[in-house]
Amino acid sequence: MSEELQRLPAEVMFQKELDALIAAETNPVPTGWKMSPKSVLTYIMGGECNGIKIMPKYIGNRRIVEIAIATLITDRALLLIGEPGTAKSWLSEHLCAAINGNSTCVIQGTAGTTEEQIRYSWNYAMLIAEGPSDKAIIKSPIFEAMEEGKIARFEEISRCASEVQDALISILSEKRISIPELSKDSAAKKGFSVIATANTRDRGVNDMSAALKRRFNIVVLPSPNTLEEEMNIVKTRIEKLSEGMALLSKVPKAEVIKKVCTIFRELRQGETLDGKQKIKSTANVLSTAEAISLLTNSMSLAGSFGDGVISDADLAAGLQGAIVKEDSKDSKIWEEYLENIMKKRGKEWIGLYNECRALNG
Repeated sequence: MSEELQRLPAEVMFQKELDALIAAETNPVPTGWKMSPKSVLTYIMGGECNGIKIMPKYIGNRRIVEIAIATLITDRALLLIGEPGTAKSWLSEHLCAAINGNSTCVIQGTAGTTEEQIRYSWNYAMLIAEGPSDKAIIKSPIFEAMEEGKIARFEEISRCASEVQDALISILSEKRISIPELSKDSAAKKGFSVIATANTRDRGVNDMSAALKRRFNIVVLPSPNTLEEEMNIVKTRIEKLSEGMALLSKVPKAEVIKKVCTIFRELRQGETLDGKQKIKSTANVLSTAEAISLLTNSMSLAGSFGDGVISDADLAAGLQGAIVKEDSKDSKIWEEYLENIMKKRGKEWIGLYNECRALNG
């Protein structure tokens, strides 16, 4: 049945790794957790357990992950913030999978998210027929996590209206939800917490109140420090994604990944990697996640309409779509990059330059 699903939750995808870590556990396990903090760290950062290789889920600063895990042992919630594509959602999902064995208690923050989606709502047909009752309550993912002593995820919290965000304040402070219609409240079991994510590009849209921020321990996830680190992240994710997709294409070679990551880093940073030439940055955020998506789409093109090996034409199509989007200025910036940077990089780049130039012309 799982083979028919488009996307498996982390606890299903990496079940063998989680089972191995739980079976080999020798350290104290906090109440409500499936494994110890050290085992959670191994699951996230990678390692080996009883002959089973644990694949790294987050490639970056180990100390950042240690702080995130340690926060969840306390009574404070965790807020992961960073640029788009810095693996905030990916990390929050895997933390929940390792700690609870369930990463599906999720609220996706949007401009349309309401307070009821954070607390609870009602089955109105049952409410009209029988009046307020426990059966008529529709519990939110956070409500369910409180009752089960698990961790709930709140994605893109800064996309929600400020008054909706503040519905979390009493939950995180009192660790209970009041239900005035039933003259009762529901208290959280030990192990309950919330992992929220926020995009730094969304600052100023709906800033979190100081009162709410105080309920979180804030951990900033940085962009990859080096080209090699970013290439490693992209390669690891593409290999895993391709296992679950019928792309009929080979995983891109290192030089292909290097070209994409180089272009993205230079347009993101506003200068060439050697620091010798300034470049205009695009309005679109060329994140590591965008690079992964671009290469996955290129693999699909190569597998469906080519020989299964990513060509310069496949790569150019992905670059054009990723870099030139709604902002008309980006087209000019991309054209300048092609003429002033890519064209002058020699024969290894000339094929990609010609294909990109043909699309941008």
